[in-house]
Amino acid sequence: ILTHLTNCIMKRLLFVIAIALFVTTANAQDKGDMAVGAQVAFGTGDGFSNIGIGAKFQWNPANRLRLEPSFTYFLKKDLVSMWDITANVHYQFPLGKVVGFYPLAGVGVMGVKVDIPEVDLGEYGSYGGSASDTKFGVNVGVGADFNLSEKFVVNAEVKYKIVQHWNRLIISAGFAYKF
Repeated sequence: ILTHLTNCIMKRLLFVIAIALFVTTANAQDKGDMAVGAQVAFGTGDGFSNIGIGAKFQWNPANRLRLEPSFTYFLKKDLVSMWDITANVHYQFPLGKVVGFYPLAGVGVMGVKVDIPEVDLGEYGSYGGSASDTKFGVNVGVGADFNLSEKFVVNAEVKYKIVQHWNRLIISAGFAYKF
């Protein structure tokens, strides 16, 4: 009898927990939710690493499904600067009211510019200038959201950007304001 009673209590407890999780997740990423935010990123690949800063917009066209266009400018390092315009799709898995996890996939355009300072070579003239290139690519990765309040969210993200000759691992952290 004690075993049967324990099993019944455990089943009811699991049922109550499941209902509580469903209720908290249903409110976490509702259709129509929007947010704007900023991020700091570290990009590395092909022997080159640099820091970036960026902005993002988030919109949930459906529950749990979030679209996020973003722009990141990677600061000049070793004569090279980069920028990245990306549109990612996040599918959100809330883990309670405070923490959420999401895989992401997306497309983007990445630009690279190299500035070589003018160097006087004497009788041979001078050398210097700049070159730039832009390419399309795809992103895959994962991220996590941490709700600080109903309006403020902090997030961390790791994604791999696949671009011809410029594959990069990008690690970022940011915040967003929901409205």
